[in-house]
Amino acid sequence: MRVHEYRIAGEPVEVRVCTSEDDLELFDVWARDMANSREPVAVDTETTGLDVFSVGHRLRLVQFGDDHTAWVIPVEAGRPFWQAAIKWLTRLPRMVVHNAAYDLLVLDRHMGLPLEETFPRVTDSKIIAALIDPRQPQDGGVGTGLKPLSAYWIDPNAPDTQEGLTAVFRSLKLTKATGWAGVPLDNPTYELYAGLDVLLTSRLLKVLRRVFVELGIRPALVPYEHQLALVCAIMQRAGMVLDEDYVRQLDAELEREAEHFARIASRFGVENINSTRQVADCLLAMGEALTERTAGGAIKADKAVLLALADMDLQWNRLDIRRPNPLANAVVRSKRAGKWRSAYVQTFIETMDANGRVHPNVNPLQARTGRMSINRPALQTLPSSDAMIRRALLADEGHVTVSCDFAAVEMRVLAALADVRRMKEALHAGRDLHDFTAELVFGPDFTKAHRKLAKGIGFGKVYGGGAATIQRQTGAPMEQVRVALSAYDRVYPEIKRASARWQREAMSNGMVIETVTGRRQPLDRDRTYAVVNYMVQSAARDVLGQAILTMHEQGLTQYLRLPIHDEVVASVPAGEAKELAKAIEDCMTMDLFGVHIAAEAEIGGRPWGSLYPNCPAY
Repeated sequence: MRVHEYRIAGEPVEVRVCTSEDDLELFDVWARDMANSREPVAVDTETTGLDVFSVGHRLRLVQFGDDHTAWVIPVEAGRPFWQAAIKWLTRLPRMVVHNAAYDLLVLDRHMGLPLEETFPRVTDSKIIAALIDPRQPQDGGVGTGLKPLSAYWIDPNAPDTQEGLTAVFRSLKLTKATGWAGVPLDNPTYELYAGLDVLLTSRLLKVLRRVFVELGIRPALVPYEHQLALVCAIMQRAGMVLDEDYVRQLDAELEREAEHFARIASRFGVENINSTRQVADCLLAMGEALTERTAGGAIKADKAVLLALADMDLQWNRLDIRRPNPLANAVVRSKRAGKWRSAYVQTFIETMDANGRVHPNVNPLQARTGRMSINRPALQTLPSSDAMIRRALLADEGHVTVSCDFAAVEMRVLAALADVRRMKEALHAGRDLHDFTAELVFGPDFTKAHRKLAKGIGFGKVYGGGAATIQRQTGAPMEQVRVALSAYDRVYPEIKRASARWQREAMSNGMVIETVTGRRQPLDRDRTYAVVNYMVQSAARDVLGQAILTMHEQGLTQYLRLPIHDEVVASVPAGEAKELAKAIEDCMTMDLFGVHIAAEAEIGGRPWGSLYPNCPAY
């Protein structure tokens, strides 16, 4: 046995690495004692990378530990180690894992331990940390990573081993991407790093539980979030079929498109489309007035600015308010083609499993407000009207894609939380809310442009966007935006009153607001107006979360593939599509404080993109 001694918060700890079957017998004694004590055992894995289902992904180590002792089991070294790890992963009654979905998916794939059996015995310390403070470091929080949390709550020196391991990778001429697969199994820094993770996780859970109770956070959120994490992990495990031929064709097309528009930009003097200065200088030379500046004083020429110059809104729809600037148009199109190629198409190819499926990471508790996200690739960043990328993802053989989307859920949640009388009456009467608002603000002869502005103001209230943002998104003249904003506040005065009330509550509670479901939402003192966004987005997320759990209870999880924004994507047998689409729709339909939360399911062809215009439904 190799033993690495270390100190955490001034206390001596040991990392014990099993190297023989005699060592495994000692581990067995320790694990049996821990199981009998009913204390949670910290568990972690070390693998060759983050893409669990990609070809060549391997499990190398499994670690177990408490506050003072860690056991590193090198399962890659042979069958006895493998069997010892499986034995106690199966028998331990209580475990704690930081970011449990990842490690339990690893154990599901590589050790045949189903998520459905391991997850109910696990507490995820990352979930507890997110319920205490959902902010990432850039937002003023600690974040939810194990090392930052451990440095904050346990020992400021906790991340030291991570830096040491990076140095080991460099010494072996490995990168962060290749180091996890290439570092020798018996490297002492690697072993110490692995063992410390469970020691820190064990200690972290105790601290977080104490803080959780001290803050009076709603206890029911813990099982709710764990159950939701399980369902999302099941979706990730299922994945979606990739249309590989289409993806490789699309890869070549996007490469050509990026190069084509880059050449057009070069004719105007822009040799590097990613050089903001070059782009700005050339636009100024063309007579464009660029008035916005960054915090550092540089001229802004970001996506929002360029789209406006190209006469498009943020969803790439034509505004028809000016002549499109050809340079701005070329730059945004070249950038988009390049981004879509690297972020989506090439990621699909890199992460595809041996069966031709991709497994986007589903993060059920990701954003500050708790909203879910998808990464590898970040599918939630796709434009709402896009079919090009979505066409690459297919339902299973003999299945079709079903998408069920909430109808204007943010506005409905806002109406419910702020008790907006006229808005609730319109929704109860089945009126189109944006038509109704446009009529109140502009009169019965409102135009499509008026409706677009009314819709933009509504979302501005939800997302915290001011007049400048609304003007950029809608293309309406600034004076018209300001007048419409004032009228909006007159017809829906409850929104402004609710915002003021929530801000007062936060200020009297250490700049923390409690959402309708009991979440803590820290509020920034210089952005107190964002309280409406936090309250609405958090509640909308829990509306979706509850719908997903209802689907799980109804036995629909086997069909679910992605939760994305306010939409659920499913793969269902073609012959049962109508019945299953109706069942999903029913699960997503509910009431919130007297406001009807409506959902509508659509049945497409096999590609997800078939639910969008200009995509074949084969």
